[in-house]
Amino acid sequence: MFKSGFTLFLTALTLLITGHPAIAQKNDPAPKKSETIRWISFEEAMKLNKKKPKMVFIDIYTDWCGWCKKMDAETFSDPEIAAYINKRFYAVKFNAEQKEAVIFKEQEFINPNPEKSRSTHKLALALLKNEKLYPSYVILDKSSDWTFKLKGYLAAGDLLPVLKFYGEEHYKKMSWGEYSQSKPK
Repeated sequence: MFKSGFTLFLTALTLLITGHPAIAQKNDPAPKKSETIRWISFEEAMKLNKKKPKMVFIDIYTDWCGWCKKMDAETFSDPEIAAYINKRFYAVKFNAEQKEAVIFKEQEFINPNPEKSRSTHKLALALLKNEKLYPSYVILDKSSDWTFKLKGYLAAGDLLPVLKFYGEEHYKKMSWGEYSQSKPK
């Protein structure tokens, strides 16, 4: 009797120490696949926003911008950033030098010199209030009205509070300063 009880004890101890798969499955859930941002075109975001209103986050970039590439590689690939943007916003990547015309609020926006290097699209200029700095980000509200512009590279930890301030519509009730002070550090 002592021998079988001792054998059972040793078997159980061995299973615990070695992390037997039957035990490990209960304690370690399978890792979740990293979420990525579902980027859509500007036109698609405007169509979707008419059917189901949501805020619009626009990443305004250029192909030659190194900081834009760093945002893609580091910040926009962060799973928490991706999950939050996908939940609260329609996400748009807009090339500030694209050649194609865009209709927005019944007005056509074009690139005036599409064959010229670094010619800026008129929609990018309108969204950025004529400031050419890349990367830049614009947030449109649920009515597709301009709400906020943010400039330059941002780490995930710096971008997330801004996304929450606008995505949860705190901006309608308080200033950024009030919001920043109300959040636990």
